[in-house]
Amino acid sequence: MKYLVKFFVVTLLLLICTHTFAEQKIVVLDMKILLNSSKAGKGAQDFLVKSFTDNQKKFSDREKELKKEEADLLEKKNILSKVEYTKKTDSLRKKVIDYQSERRASLDKISAQRAESRATLIKKIEPILDAYIKENNISLVIDKKDMLGGRPELDITKAIIEKLDKELPSLNLN
Repeated sequence: MKYLVKFFVVTLLLLICTHTFAEQKIVVLDMKILLNSSKAGKGAQDFLVKSFTDNQKKFSDREKELKKEEADLLEKKNILSKVEYTKKTDSLRKKVIDYQSERRASLDKISAQRAESRATLIKKIEPILDAYIKENNISLVIDKKDMLGGRPELDITKAIIEKLDKELPSLNLN
C-alpha cells in the first residue's frame, strides 16, 4: 500500500510537470538583427559611420600637415639656431599632443554615442517585447546567438522590428 501511494504521487507529479512544460511557448529573438535592421538602428548606425569617416578624413588631413611641418623642420635643422630649432620642435610636439588628444576625444564621443543609442534602443524594445509576450502567451524569449537550433517559425525578430519601427522611427544623436 505504501508503494502504491508513492507510485501514485510520483505519477501525479510527472503528469503535472509534463502538462506545465507542454504549455510553455519558447521563442527566439535575434538582437543583433533587431538593433541593426530597425529604422532607428539603421539611422543611428549610418550617422555614426558618417561621423567616423568625416573625423577620419579630417584627422588624416591634419596628420599630413603635421608630417609636412616635421619634414620642413628637419630640412631647416642645419639652418636654424639651436634655440630657434628647439622652440619650433616644442611647438610641433604640442601640436601633435593636441592632435592626439583631439582624435582620442572624437573617438570617445563616437563610442559614447554608440553606447547611448544602443541603450535607448534596448529601452524602447523592452516594453514592446513585454507587450508581445503578453499578447502571444510566451513563456521564454531566447537570444538567437545563444541558441543551437530550432524551427524558423519560432523567430519573432521581424514582428518586433515592425513594432519598433512604428513606435521609434529614428533616434536623435546630434
